[in-house]
Amino acid sequence: MKPFHREDGVLIPLDRADVDTDQIIPKQFLKRIERTGYGEYLFNDWRRDPSGTARPDFVLNQQAYAPGTVMVAGRNFGCGSSREHAVWALSDYGIRAIIAESFADIFRANVLGSGMLPVTLPEHEVRALLDLAAEQPGITVAVDLETQTVTCGDLRFTFTLDAFERRRLLEGLDDIGLTLEHEAEITAFEARRPAWMPDLARAGAGS
Repeated sequence: MKPFHREDGVLIPLDRADVDTDQIIPKQFLKRIERTGYGEYLFNDWRRDPSGTARPDFVLNQQAYAPGTVMVAGRNFGCGSSREHAVWALSDYGIRAIIAESFADIFRANVLGSGMLPVTLPEHEVRALLDLAAEQPGITVAVDLETQTVTCGDLRFTFTLDAFERRRLLEGLDDIGLTLEHEAEITAFEARRPAWMPDLARAGAGS
């Protein structure tokens, strides 16, 4: 996955708490088998009315915020079902970091596994970012994982991330990448296996 070091982009304010995964990507769009193509339907029921017409008051339909790559939202972001499609939709749209007071646990794990950065800040700091982004549409924010800081206008906040999670993002290691770090040991182990023991190559030989 793409390493994360620093993201400089327009800050998108989503001033809502308890944003659940069905709101992030509604269930009718879960029929795709690829991980791509979901960005078009991100927050679909908030972005469009039943006829498909864009709702001008929704933040992603406003020209100043549409190109944003960092989102700031209320507490408990990503609650609801465990669908990984919600993270795929955010990533496919172009979101690289999400700032919130708190995240649902499974959603947060999926975010990290997709190379996006979940930044947890205290409520008053989140509120300051929400207000600044609303007051100055199109303002840019810098989210720096190496220094673990968020800088936007005159605001500068620090955040913490588990050392293992930080290394995963900085080095772009998904679950497969983490496994391949032990490729030499895995190969050596397989080489020591007695020939009489079954393996995947021989398992299907007689089928």
